[in-house]
Amino acid sequence: MADNPTGEAAAGAGQRVDKWLFFARVAKSRTLAQKLVQSGVVRVNREKINNAARIVRPGDVLTLSIGGRVRVLKVLDPGTRRGPASEAALLYEEMGTAAASPAAATDASVSREDARPADLSLGQPAPSPGGRPGKHDRCALQRLRRGEAG
Repeated sequence: MADNPTGEAAAGAGQRVDKWLFFARVAKSRTLAQKLVQSGVVRVNREKINNAARIVRPGDVLTLSIGGRVRVLKVLDPGTRRGPASEAALLYEEMGTAAASPAAATDASVSREDARPADLSLGQPAPSPGGRPGKHDRCALQRLRRGEAG
């Protein structure tokens, strides 16, 4: 009876939610997947869970709130391994992605030119994103100190 693929085990083919999140490449490690579930940001079929041993089956809908975004994933298959991203994409169907808050949605809709300060749009080099000046910034600063036009 254990060799019967159409038995009860095949019909209820499920997997722990932390293992599935790891196989689907939602989390970088199984430990991080467990912490994600325990933090309360994962819902299975609209039900908030905090137990990483919760079984998910094909057809279940997972709602994840990660990094200010809400992802809705429909489980298509329990994985057998953590393979490449192309293999992981076959485990779920992306049902939707939305902003977690209305403020995040308005920030994403602002264009890059609108977010730029007025003095940077006058041809001056933009500051480095890391906060420290890059080579271009240092040269521009030296030209400014010498009184040369940029």
